[in-house]
Amino acid sequence: MKEFLRKKNIIFSAKRYGIDALSAMAQGLFASLLIGTIIGTIGEQTGLSILVTIGNYAKGATGAAMAVSIAFALQCPPLVLFSLAAVGMAANELGGAGGPLAVLVVTIFAAECGKLVSKETKIDIIVTPMVSIGVGVALSLWWAPAIGAAASSVGQAIMWATELQPFFMGILVSVIVGVALTLPISSAAICAALSLTGLAGGAAVAGCCAQMVGFAVMSFRENKWGGLFAQGLGTSMLQMGNIVRNPKIWLPPTIASAITGPIATCLFGLKMNGAAVASGMGTCGLVGQIGVYTGWVNDIASGAKAAITATDWLGLLLICFLLPGVLTWLISLPMRAAGWIREGDLKLDL
Repeated sequence: MKEFLRKKNIIFSAKRYGIDALSAMAQGLFASLLIGTIIGTIGEQTGLSILVTIGNYAKGATGAAMAVSIAFALQCPPLVLFSLAAVGMAANELGGAGGPLAVLVVTIFAAECGKLVSKETKIDIIVTPMVSIGVGVALSLWWAPAIGAAASSVGQAIMWATELQPFFMGILVSVIVGVALTLPISSAAICAALSLTGLAGGAAVAGCCAQMVGFAVMSFRENKWGGLFAQGLGTSMLQMGNIVRNPKIWLPPTIASAITGPIATCLFGLKMNGAAVASGMGTCGLVGQIGVYTGWVNDIASGAKAAITATDWLGLLLICFLLPGVLTWLISLPMRAAGWIREGDLKLDL
């Protein structure tokens, strides 16, 4: 059996599934949902409908892109790799808020099953796709809804946090949503499902920005400008493979989010009164910031707000960009000096 599995390139290891597959999935997410969001946002703000259309098509390929990326990392034969596009779409749709996590789990199982039968029959072109897709979609129907429900439970914790005073709510919501953004679950879907707006939405924006900008700045020495833009305007999920290798690298941006969250809620009263989905987007395509600005405009139109003040702009700049970068960098310095974060721990394959 061991020899057969070796021949099929099926290797049961934490590195292959927890690092290689997860890192590849994050790139697939970036190359579909996140880049589509950025393109679509540019189109919405400039009035170029063609960009909105392009963005929508890119976002529509999210599940397939993640699954194919995972299959590539698992070194699947061509027929298995191509077949998993359908599996990714099923798992992502059925997984709801936990779509990316569902894609990861289901695709790994479907990929290895596809490898088992690949080139074992004379009708490989029929058998391999049938097994890969059949196993993947069946598992999606079975597991993905439960994974989505588990991800939504994160949202329930957020709703509980919003019942607390603004200071503690700011800390908890900022940390929880920020962590959700970096994990292979959809923080944007959670925020949308819970209609997370107002002060809670502002705290969510703060937490997401702390993760994205924090990782972008903290890892600049390893990833330079490419990493700065990929994480700062894309997603901190790109670091998940590195987090599995060394969980300590997650501490600086998470601690930063615990600081910026209450500053957002108590000092600046930062509110997300735009679309709830923007609360979970952070600086991805600047969707979070555009959502806050849209909320200001809506509040002025309804009479709830007199005008956009200099304090509003200062708060947005500090909470979303300056404080996350500066705080995360400062917190990481003693950790690097102590050897908790080593050279190369934050390196991305860009």
